[in-house]
Amino acid sequence: MSWAYRIIFPLLLIPALPYYIWRMLRRGGYGTGFSQRLGFFPEVGPKTPGKRRYWIQAVSVGEMEAIGPLLRQLKATGTAEIILTTTTSTGYRLAHERYADVADRIGIFPTDLWPCSALAWSRIRPDAVILVEGEIWPEHLAQARARGVPAYLVNGRISDRSFARHLRFRGFSAHVLGHFRKIAAGSAEDVRRFHELGFAATLTGNIKFDVASDAPMPAAERAQLRAELGFGADPRTVVLLGSSTWKGEETLLIRCVRDLRDAGKDVRLLLVPRHSERRAEVAAEASASGLAWHQRSTGGTVAPAGTIIHLADTTGELRRLTRAADLAFCGKSLPPHEGGQTPVECAAAGVAILYGPRMSNFRDICRGLEQAEAALRTDDADALGLKVALLCADAARRAEMGRNGATWHQGNRGATERTLAWLQADQSAR
Repeated sequence: MSWAYRIIFPLLLIPALPYYIWRMLRRGGYGTGFSQRLGFFPEVGPKTPGKRRYWIQAVSVGEMEAIGPLLRQLKATGTAEIILTTTTSTGYRLAHERYADVADRIGIFPTDLWPCSALAWSRIRPDAVILVEGEIWPEHLAQARARGVPAYLVNGRISDRSFARHLRFRGFSAHVLGHFRKIAAGSAEDVRRFHELGFAATLTGNIKFDVASDAPMPAAERAQLRAELGFGADPRTVVLLGSSTWKGEETLLIRCVRDLRDAGKDVRLLLVPRHSERRAEVAAEASASGLAWHQRSTGGTVAPAGTIIHLADTTGELRRLTRAADLAFCGKSLPPHEGGQTPVECAAAGVAILYGPRMSNFRDICRGLEQAEAALRTDDADALGLKVALLCADAARRAEMGRNGATWHQGNRGATERTLAWLQADQSAR
Protein backbone atom coordinates (compact mmCIF):
# COMPACT_ATOMS: atom_id res chain seq x y z
CA MET A 1 0.00 0.00 0.00
CA SER A 2 2.98 2.34 0.52
CA TRP A 3 3.75 2.07 -3.19
CA ALA A 4 0.15 2.99 -4.04
CA TYR A 5 0.54 6.14 -1.91
CA ARG A 6 3.84 6.93 -3.63
CA ILE A 7 2.11 6.85 -6.99
CA ILE A 8 -1.21 8.50 -6.09
CA PHE A 9 0.04 11.31 -3.82
CA PRO A 10 2.12 13.08 -6.51
CA LEU A 11 -0.81 12.83 -8.93
CA LEU A 12 -3.04 14.53 -6.35
CA LEU A 13 -0.38 17.09 -5.46
CA ILE A 14 0.16 18.37 -9.01
CA PRO A 15 -3.30 19.98 -9.50
CA ALA A 16 -3.13 21.41 -5.97
CA LEU A 17 0.28 23.04 -6.51
CA PRO A 18 -1.07 26.42 -7.75
CA TYR A 19 -3.09 26.79 -4.54
CA TYR A 20 -0.16 25.88 -2.30
CA ILE A 21 2.22 28.14 -4.21
CA TRP A 22 -0.27 31.02 -3.89
CA ARG A 23 -0.61 30.37 -0.15
CA MET A 24 3.14 30.20 0.31
CA LEU A 25 3.61 33.50 -1.52
CA ARG A 26 0.81 35.09 0.48
CA ARG A 27 2.21 34.02 3.83
CA GLY A 28 5.81 34.62 2.87
CA GLY A 29 8.96 33.25 4.47
CA TYR A 30 8.96 29.97 2.56
CA GLY A 31 12.21 30.78 0.75
CA THR A 32 14.11 30.06 3.97
CA GLY A 33 15.21 26.45 4.00
CA PHE A 34 13.24 25.63 0.86
CA SER A 35 15.79 23.01 -0.24
CA GLN A 36 15.02 21.12 2.96
CA ARG A 37 11.46 20.63 1.73
CA LEU A 38 13.03 18.63 -1.10
CA GLY A 39 14.98 16.50 1.37
CA PHE A 40 18.28 18.38 1.39
CA PHE A 41 18.49 18.55 5.18
CA PRO A 42 21.91 19.77 6.40
CA GLU A 43 24.19 16.91 7.37
CA VAL A 44 23.71 16.27 11.07
CA GLY A 45 26.94 14.41 11.72
CA PRO A 46 27.71 11.33 13.79
CA LYS A 47 25.56 10.41 16.76
CA THR A 48 26.76 11.07 20.29
CA PRO A 49 27.62 7.80 22.06
CA GLY A 50 25.11 6.93 24.76
CA LYS A 51 22.38 9.17 23.32
CA ARG A 52 19.32 8.48 21.19
CA ARG A 53 18.62 10.78 18.27
CA TYR A 54 14.96 11.87 18.22
CA TRP A 55 13.43 13.42 15.12
CA ILE A 56 10.47 15.46 16.36
CA GLN A 57 8.01 17.01 13.90
CA ALA A 58 5.56 19.76 14.93
CA VAL A 59 3.70 21.21 11.96
CA SER A 60 3.17 24.86 12.95
CA VAL A 61 3.01 27.41 15.75
CA GLY A 62 0.39 25.68 17.91
CA GLU A 63 2.13 22.32 17.88
CA MET A 64 5.54 23.97 18.25
CA GLU A 65 4.40 25.75 21.40
CA ALA A 66 2.73 22.59 22.73
CA ILE A 67 5.89 20.51 22.44
CA GLY A 68 8.08 22.98 24.36
CA PRO A 69 7.91 21.47 27.87
CA LEU A 70 8.42 17.97 26.48
CA LEU A 71 11.46 19.08 24.48
CA ARG A 72 13.05 20.62 27.55
CA GLN A 73 12.34 17.67 29.80
CA LEU A 74 13.58 15.20 27.20
CA LYS A 75 16.78 17.22 26.77
CA ALA A 76 17.23 17.38 30.54
CA THR A 77 17.49 13.58 30.72
CA GLY A 78 20.95 13.89 29.15
CA THR A 79 20.28 10.92 26.89
CA ALA A 80 18.69 12.63 23.89
CA GLU A 81 19.78 14.39 20.74
CA ILE A 82 16.89 16.40 19.32
CA ILE A 83 16.35 17.13 15.63
CA LEU A 84 13.32 19.42 15.47
CA THR A 85 11.43 20.07 12.24
CA THR A 86 8.37 22.03 11.29
CA THR A 87 6.35 22.67 8.14
CA THR A 88 5.44 26.35 8.19
CA SER A 89 7.62 29.44 8.05
CA THR A 90 6.08 30.77 11.27
CA GLY A 91 6.74 27.48 13.02
CA TYR A 92 10.34 27.56 11.82
CA ARG A 93 10.83 31.10 13.13
CA LEU A 94 9.25 30.24 16.48
CA ALA A 95 11.41 27.11 16.81
CA HIS A 96 14.58 29.20 16.47
CA GLU A 97 13.29 31.80 18.92
CA ARG A 98 12.22 29.29 21.59
CA TYR A 99 14.35 26.17 21.22
CA ALA A 100 17.78 27.12 19.88
CA ASP A 101 19.22 26.09 23.26
CA VAL A 102 17.32 22.78 23.31
CA ALA A 103 17.35 21.32 19.80
CA ASP A 104 20.62 20.07 18.35
CA ARG A 105 19.34 20.98 14.88
CA ILE A 106 16.23 22.85 13.67
CA GLY A 107 14.96 22.43 10.14
CA ILE A 108 12.11 22.10 7.68
CA PHE A 109 10.15 18.87 7.31
CA PRO A 110 10.52 17.30 3.84
CA THR A 111 7.60 17.05 1.44
CA ASP A 112 6.00 13.64 1.96
CA LEU A 113 7.19 12.29 -1.39
CA TRP A 114 9.39 9.19 -1.50
CA PRO A 115 12.58 10.83 -2.92
CA CYS A 116 12.35 13.86 -0.61
CA SER A 117 11.61 11.85 2.52
CA ALA A 118 14.20 9.17 1.79
CA LEU A 119 16.90 11.80 1.25
CA ALA A 120 16.09 13.58 4.52
CA TRP A 121 16.09 10.26 6.37
CA SER A 122 19.51 9.37 4.97
CA ARG A 123 20.89 12.61 6.38
CA ILE A 124 19.18 12.68 9.78
CA ARG A 125 19.38 8.95 10.67
CA PRO A 126 17.17 9.09 13.79
CA ASP A 127 16.82 6.39 16.43
CA ALA A 128 13.16 7.34 17.02
CA VAL A 129 10.63 9.71 15.46
CA ILE A 130 7.92 11.63 17.28
CA LEU A 131 4.93 13.23 15.57
CA VAL A 132 2.69 15.72 17.37
CA GLU A 133 -1.13 15.76 17.48
CA GLY A 134 -2.53 15.13 13.99
CA GLU A 135 0.82 14.80 12.20
CA ILE A 136 0.35 11.56 10.27
CA TRP A 137 2.61 11.45 7.20
CA PRO A 138 2.40 8.09 5.36
CA GLU A 139 5.78 8.26 3.58
CA HIS A 140 7.59 9.48 6.67
CA LEU A 141 6.12 6.61 8.66
CA ALA A 142 6.91 4.12 5.89
CA GLN A 143 10.54 5.24 5.99
CA ALA A 144 10.57 4.65 9.76
CA ARG A 145 9.20 1.13 9.40
CA ALA A 146 11.58 0.25 6.56
CA ARG A 147 14.53 1.25 8.75
CA GLY A 148 13.22 -0.39 11.93
CA VAL A 149 12.94 2.98 13.68
CA PRO A 150 10.08 3.27 16.21
CA ALA A 151 7.52 6.02 15.54
CA TYR A 152 5.45 7.63 18.29
CA LEU A 153 2.42 9.92 18.18
CA VAL A 154 2.23 12.25 21.20
CA ASN A 155 -0.72 14.38 22.24
CA GLY A 156 -2.53 12.44 19.53
CA ARG A 157 -5.90 13.66 18.46
CA ILE A 158 -8.38 12.97 15.69
CA SER A 159 -10.70 15.83 14.72
CA ASP A 160 -14.28 15.21 13.60
CA ARG A 161 -13.32 15.74 9.97
CA SER A 162 -10.24 13.50 10.18
CA PHE A 163 -12.18 10.79 11.99
CA ALA A 164 -14.77 10.74 9.21
CA ARG A 165 -11.96 10.30 6.66
CA HIS A 166 -10.38 7.50 8.69
CA LEU A 167 -13.71 5.68 8.83
CA ARG A 168 -14.25 6.13 5.12
CA PHE A 169 -10.81 4.79 4.18
CA ARG A 170 -10.35 2.20 6.91
CA GLY A 171 -7.88 0.09 4.96
CA PHE A 172 -5.47 2.90 4.27
CA SER A 173 -5.98 4.32 7.77
CA ALA A 174 -5.13 0.96 9.34
CA HIS A 175 -2.01 0.71 7.19
CA VAL A 176 -0.73 4.19 8.14
CA LEU A 177 -1.62 4.13 11.85
CA GLY A 178 -0.12 0.67 12.05
CA HIS A 179 3.31 2.23 11.50
CA PHE A 180 3.18 3.83 14.95
CA ARG A 181 4.81 1.78 17.66
CA LYS A 182 2.69 3.54 20.28
CA ILE A 183 0.14 6.36 20.50
CA ALA A 184 -0.32 8.76 23.42
CA ALA A 185 -3.68 10.52 23.25
CA GLY A 186 -4.61 13.90 24.64
CA SER A 187 -8.18 13.09 25.68
CA ALA A 188 -10.53 10.20 26.48
CA GLU A 189 -12.47 10.92 23.29
CA ASP A 190 -9.31 10.57 21.22
CA VAL A 191 -8.55 7.26 22.95
CA ARG A 192 -12.04 6.07 22.01
CA ARG A 193 -11.60 7.10 18.38
CA PHE A 194 -8.23 5.37 18.03
CA HIS A 195 -9.78 2.28 19.62
CA GLU A 196 -12.68 2.35 17.14
CA LEU A 197 -10.13 2.44 14.34
CA GLY A 198 -8.48 -0.65 15.82
CA PHE A 199 -5.52 0.86 17.68
CA ALA A 200 -4.69 1.07 21.35
CA ALA A 201 -3.81 4.49 22.72
CA THR A 202 -2.60 5.55 26.15
CA LEU A 203 -4.34 8.50 27.78
CA THR A 204 -1.51 10.81 28.89
CA GLY A 205 -3.50 14.06 28.81
CA ASN A 206 -3.13 17.23 26.79
CA ILE A 207 0.40 18.65 26.95
CA LYS A 208 -0.98 22.11 26.12
CA PHE A 209 -1.99 22.41 29.78
CA ASP A 210 1.70 22.46 30.64
CA VAL A 211 2.59 25.10 28.04
CA ALA A 212 0.28 27.74 29.48
CA SER A 213 2.07 27.77 32.80
CA ASP A 214 1.72 31.47 33.53
CA ALA A 215 -0.58 32.29 36.40
CA PRO A 216 -2.75 35.39 36.18
CA MET A 217 -0.49 38.45 35.92
CA PRO A 218 0.16 40.55 39.06
CA ALA A 219 -1.96 43.70 39.11
CA ALA A 220 0.91 46.18 38.65
CA GLU A 221 2.45 44.23 35.75
CA ARG A 222 -0.96 43.82 34.14
CA ALA A 223 -1.68 47.54 34.42
CA GLN A 224 1.63 48.30 32.72
CA LEU A 225 0.89 45.87 29.87
CA ARG A 226 -2.55 47.39 29.32
CA ALA A 227 -1.01 50.87 29.26
CA GLU A 228 1.52 49.69 26.65
CA LEU A 229 -1.36 48.43 24.54
CA GLY A 230 -2.86 51.93 24.66
CA PHE A 231 -5.75 50.94 26.91
CA GLY A 232 -4.73 52.94 29.97
CA ALA A 233 -4.47 51.68 33.54
CA ASP A 234 -8.05 52.37 34.69
CA PRO A 235 -9.28 49.09 36.28
CA ARG A 236 -12.84 49.90 35.12
CA THR A 237 -11.79 49.59 31.47
CA VAL A 238 -12.84 46.22 30.02
CA VAL A 239 -10.41 44.61 27.57
CA LEU A 240 -11.99 42.13 25.18
CA LEU A 241 -9.58 39.72 23.47
CA GLY A 242 -10.23 38.19 20.06
CA SER A 243 -8.00 35.13 20.43
CA SER A 244 -6.83 33.62 17.11
CA THR A 245 -9.78 35.00 15.17
CA TRP A 246 -10.81 34.01 11.65
CA LYS A 247 -12.51 35.91 8.86
CA GLY A 248 -15.84 37.43 9.91
CA GLU A 249 -15.16 37.13 13.63
CA GLU A 250 -13.16 40.37 13.74
CA THR A 251 -16.12 42.15 12.13
CA LEU A 252 -18.43 40.86 14.85
CA LEU A 253 -16.11 41.82 17.71
CA ILE A 254 -15.52 45.31 16.33
CA ARG A 255 -19.29 45.80 16.08
CA CYS A 256 -19.73 44.59 19.68
CA VAL A 257 -17.14 47.06 20.95
CA ARG A 258 -18.56 49.95 18.95
CA ASP A 259 -22.09 49.26 20.24
CA LEU A 260 -20.92 48.99 23.84
CA ARG A 261 -18.95 52.22 23.58
CA ASP A 262 -21.98 53.95 22.09
CA ALA A 263 -23.83 52.78 25.20
CA GLY A 264 -21.24 54.44 27.44
CA LYS A 265 -19.07 51.42 28.31
CA ASP A 266 -15.29 51.80 28.18
CA VAL A 267 -14.54 48.60 26.27
CA ARG A 268 -11.32 48.07 24.30
CA LEU A 269 -10.53 45.36 21.76
CA LEU A 270 -7.28 43.38 21.53
CA LEU A 271 -7.41 41.56 18.18
CA VAL A 272 -5.02 38.67 17.50
CA PRO A 273 -5.90 37.09 14.12
CA ARG A 274 -4.94 33.44 13.68
CA HIS A 275 -3.09 34.17 10.44
CA SER A 276 -0.91 37.26 10.45
CA GLU A 277 -0.96 37.43 6.64
CA ARG A 278 -4.58 38.65 6.95
CA ARG A 279 -3.29 41.83 8.59
CA ALA A 280 -4.22 44.14 5.68
CA GLU A 281 -7.79 42.83 5.62
CA VAL A 282 -8.25 43.14 9.40
CA ALA A 283 -6.53 46.55 9.47
CA ALA A 284 -9.01 47.79 6.86
CA GLU A 285 -11.89 46.73 9.11
CA ALA A 286 -10.37 48.42 12.13
CA SER A 287 -9.85 51.61 10.14
CA ALA A 288 -13.41 51.54 8.78
CA SER A 289 -14.83 51.26 12.30
CA GLY A 290 -14.05 54.91 13.03
CA LEU A 291 -12.45 53.87 16.34
CA ALA A 292 -8.88 54.79 17.29
CA TRP A 293 -6.73 51.82 16.41
CA HIS A 294 -3.10 50.69 16.42
CA GLN A 295 -1.31 48.07 14.32
CA ARG A 296 1.39 46.27 16.26
CA SER A 297 3.46 45.07 13.30
CA THR A 298 3.90 48.55 11.85
CA GLY A 299 3.40 50.91 14.79
CA GLY A 300 5.44 49.10 17.45
CA THR A 301 4.60 47.37 20.70
CA VAL A 302 3.74 50.59 22.56
CA ALA A 303 0.47 52.06 21.34
CA PRO A 304 -0.67 55.65 21.91
CA ALA A 305 -2.96 56.35 24.84
CA GLY A 306 -6.61 56.24 23.90
CA THR A 307 -6.28 53.24 21.58
CA ILE A 308 -9.60 51.40 21.26
CA ILE A 309 -8.55 48.57 18.91
CA HIS A 310 -5.06 47.10 19.17
CA LEU A 311 -4.35 44.83 16.19
CA ALA A 312 -1.66 42.37 17.35
CA ASP A 313 -0.76 40.98 13.93
CA THR A 314 2.49 39.45 15.13
CA THR A 315 3.59 35.88 15.92
CA GLY A 316 4.34 34.23 19.25
CA GLU A 317 2.89 36.91 21.56
CA LEU A 318 -0.62 35.62 22.19
CA ARG A 319 0.12 33.92 25.50
CA ARG A 320 1.54 37.09 27.07
CA LEU A 321 -1.05 39.43 25.58
CA THR A 322 -3.87 37.19 26.80
CA ARG A 323 -3.00 38.17 30.35
CA ALA A 324 -4.03 41.77 29.67
CA ALA A 325 -7.64 40.75 28.90
CA ASP A 326 -10.75 40.64 31.07
CA LEU A 327 -12.78 38.60 28.61
CA ALA A 328 -11.74 36.46 25.65
CA PHE A 329 -13.48 35.11 22.58
CA CYS A 330 -11.85 32.00 21.07
CA GLY A 331 -11.74 32.18 17.29
CA LYS A 332 -12.72 29.70 14.59
CA SER A 333 -15.76 28.80 16.64
CA LEU A 334 -18.57 30.55 14.72
CA PRO A 335 -20.04 29.27 11.43
CA PRO A 336 -18.88 28.81 8.75
CA HIS A 337 -15.67 27.98 10.60
CA GLU A 338 -15.20 24.68 12.40
CA GLY A 339 -12.85 23.28 15.03
CA GLY A 340 -12.07 26.24 17.26
CA GLN A 341 -8.84 27.63 18.68
CA THR A 342 -7.51 26.57 22.07
CA PRO A 343 -9.04 28.17 25.19
CA VAL A 344 -6.33 26.74 27.47
CA GLU A 345 -4.12 29.86 27.52
CA CYS A 346 -7.11 32.01 28.43
CA ALA A 347 -8.02 29.72 31.32
CA ALA A 348 -4.43 29.66 32.59
CA ALA A 349 -4.34 33.46 32.54
CA GLY A 350 -7.52 33.70 34.60
CA VAL A 351 -9.57 35.27 31.80
CA ALA A 352 -13.31 34.67 31.38
CA ILE A 353 -13.98 32.78 28.14
CA LEU A 354 -16.60 32.88 25.38
CA TYR A 355 -16.79 30.83 22.19
CA GLY A 356 -19.24 29.79 19.52
CA PRO A 357 -20.76 26.33 18.87
CA ARG A 358 -17.98 25.02 16.59
CA MET A 359 -15.29 23.99 19.11
CA SER A 360 -15.09 20.35 18.00
CA ASN A 361 -11.28 20.16 18.26
CA PHE A 362 -11.52 21.01 21.96
CA ARG A 363 -14.69 19.19 22.92
CA ASP A 364 -13.42 17.65 26.16
CA ILE A 365 -11.61 20.83 27.18
CA CYS A 366 -14.71 22.96 26.61
CA ARG A 367 -16.85 20.50 28.53
CA GLY A 368 -14.49 20.80 31.49
CA LEU A 369 -14.40 24.59 31.29
CA GLU A 370 -18.18 24.83 31.18
CA GLN A 371 -18.57 22.43 34.11
CA ALA A 372 -16.08 24.56 36.05
CA GLU A 373 -18.16 27.66 35.16
CA ALA A 374 -15.12 29.22 33.50
CA ALA A 375 -16.54 29.52 29.97
CA LEU A 376 -19.79 30.19 28.14
CA ARG A 377 -20.80 28.69 24.81
CA THR A 378 -22.96 30.72 22.42
CA ASP A 379 -25.18 29.38 19.66
CA ASP A 380 -24.57 32.07 17.05
CA ALA A 381 -23.26 35.58 16.40
CA ASP A 382 -26.30 37.32 17.90
CA ALA A 383 -26.06 35.31 21.11
CA LEU A 384 -22.36 36.08 21.31
CA GLY A 385 -23.05 39.82 21.13
CA LEU A 386 -25.54 39.55 23.99
CA LYS A 387 -23.15 37.57 26.20
CA VAL A 388 -20.27 39.94 25.50
CA ALA A 389 -22.48 42.80 26.63
CA LEU A 390 -23.63 40.86 29.70
CA LEU A 391 -20.11 40.02 30.86
CA CYS A 392 -18.70 43.45 30.07
CA ALA A 393 -21.27 44.85 32.49
CA ASP A 394 -20.62 42.26 35.24
CA ALA A 395 -17.10 42.55 36.65
CA ALA A 396 -17.83 40.16 39.53
CA ARG A 397 -18.91 37.36 37.22
CA ARG A 398 -15.92 37.88 34.93
CA ALA A 399 -13.58 37.65 37.89
CA GLU A 400 -15.26 34.49 39.18
CA MET A 401 -15.06 32.82 35.76
CA GLY A 402 -11.39 33.76 35.55
CA ARG A 403 -10.62 32.25 38.96
CA ASN A 404 -12.51 29.10 38.03
CA GLY A 405 -10.54 28.79 34.81
CA ALA A 406 -7.16 29.18 36.53
CA THR A 407 -8.10 26.57 39.13
CA TRP A 408 -9.35 24.16 36.44
CA HIS A 409 -6.12 24.62 34.48
CA GLN A 410 -3.88 23.90 37.46
CA GLY A 411 -5.83 20.71 38.13
CA ASN A 412 -5.15 19.41 34.62
CA ARG A 413 -1.39 19.88 34.46
CA GLY A 414 1.13 17.04 34.35
CA ALA A 415 0.62 15.58 30.86
CA THR A 416 4.23 16.31 29.88
CA GLU A 417 5.63 14.21 32.72
CA ARG A 418 3.25 11.35 31.91
CA THR A 419 4.14 11.51 28.20
CA LEU A 420 7.87 11.48 28.89
CA ALA A 421 7.55 8.56 31.31
CA TRP A 422 5.47 6.67 28.71
CA LEU A 423 8.09 7.32 26.03
CA GLN A 424 11.07 6.40 28.20
CA ALA A 425 9.43 3.21 29.44
CA ASP A 426 8.96 2.03 25.88
CA GLN A 427 12.48 3.03 24.83
CA SER A 428 13.95 1.21 27.85
CA ALA A 429 11.98 -1.93 26.94
CA ARG A 430 13.54 -2.11 23.48
